[in-house]
This record gives sequence, structure tokens and C-alpha cells, in this order.
Amino acid sequence: MPRAISHERGFGDSERAVAGDSANAGLATSYTEYGVVQEKRAWKGPIMVMTASTMLPLGTGAPPFTLPDAEGNLVSLSDFDDARARVVVFMCNHCPFVKHVIDGFVKLVREYQPRGVAFLGINANDVTDFPEDRPEKMVQFGREKGFTFPYLYDETQDVAKRYHAACTPDFFVFDGDRRLVYRGQMDDSRPGSKVPVTGADLRAALDAVLEGGPVPEEQKPSMGCNIKWKAGNEPDYF
Repeated sequence: MPRAISHERGFGDSERAVAGDSANAGLATSYTEYGVVQEKRAWKGPIMVMTASTMLPLGTGAPPFTLPDAEGNLVSLSDFDDARARVVVFMCNHCPFVKHVIDGFVKLVREYQPRGVAFLGINANDVTDFPEDRPEKMVQFGREKGFTFPYLYDETQDVAKRYHAACTPDFFVFDGDRRLVYRGQMDDSRPGSKVPVTGADLRAALDAVLEGGPVPEEQKPSMGCNIKWKAGNEPDYF
């Protein structure tokens, strides 16, 4: 189960954190330390959940998919069968955790693509309630940040569920045999922290795959905003 803190606000209500168990108690403090700005909604209910990766079992085969990019072009995971490694990242346009690492991630992508690593970004958010994540905004975001990888739209959220994706960003690294060798954070940096964005954890995993060595099994979950599931479409692990 991903660890989560839900923040709720209604008209005139003060913000309150709802923790599911004692293990989550520290997340409220962390949420404040990271400087995440609340999303204001015109109804009382969950508006943002700080969520950790589900940590899909290592060795899991990469679930195949075919998804459109923001301009309607279909892209399949199998299009990258010749890649030495594949990185699938669930992300979106508006999440402060994504915005915090995106420049560093784009830099990392540009460094590793020439070495045979394929990267695919997937936005699975509900764009009805979160229009800032709509496909046209995806195009704009990709152009502004200089994406050199496909940024795909998972409208049904089925691919996110198959990967047990929970947060944005959520990183998955598969080796040349399409086996999961790494899942979790890009590095230790978070919004509002003084830790620089280096991509250290993701780099270490990719270097190990490219050098033919084992990827350390001790891996830290990613942390970010929850994927914005459509009402009634929430997975059982949320």
C-alpha cells in the first residue's frame, strides 16, 4: 500500500491532514517542509494526496501498452525493443514534485538516450477535474522543457493500474529483457528541500544495467502527488 496524506479544504474550512496510520504521521510535517502549495477546489473532499510508490516487485515483466501522445500519435512500448533499458515515468504537468525534478530529468534523458536507454513519460491524471493536465497542456509543457521522449496520455488510466503507479513522478526501469530492475525515486531531492536534484538513484540503476551489473535491491520509493484517479476508477492499492 502506498503511504499517503490527504489534505481537505471546504469553503471557510481550515486545512487539515488525514493520516491513515501512525506511519503516515511524519508525512504531514514533510508536506509542509517541501513547500507544496495546496490546490484550491470548489468542493469539500480530497484535493491532494502525498503518496509513495507501491514498489512493484522486482523482476516483474514490463506490461505492454500502446498510448497516444498529446498530438494523437500512437506509441507502443514495443517500439523500443532494441533499447538496452527502458524508463517509464508516470508524471503530469501541474504536480509540484514533477516541476521540481523535471529540468534535471530532461538533462538525464539527454545524457542516457545516446547510450541506448529509451524513456517514456505517461500522464494518467483525470483532466476533467485537473484541466492543467489536458493533452494540449502536455504539448506546451513538453515544448517548454525540451522533451526528447514521448509524453503519452493514459486517458482510461488502465496502464497506470497495470504498473501499480501511485504518484507523480513514479519511475520504473526495465532491463533489456523487459524485467523490472528499479522502481522508486529519482533522487533524495524534494520541493522546498535544500537537496540538489542530481538523479543519483536513477543514474545508479541505469549505469548498473548498462554495465551489466546488478542493480541494488535496496531502493527508496518515489514521493509525490497522487495520480488523480477518475471518480469510481480508483485502484484497490490507492
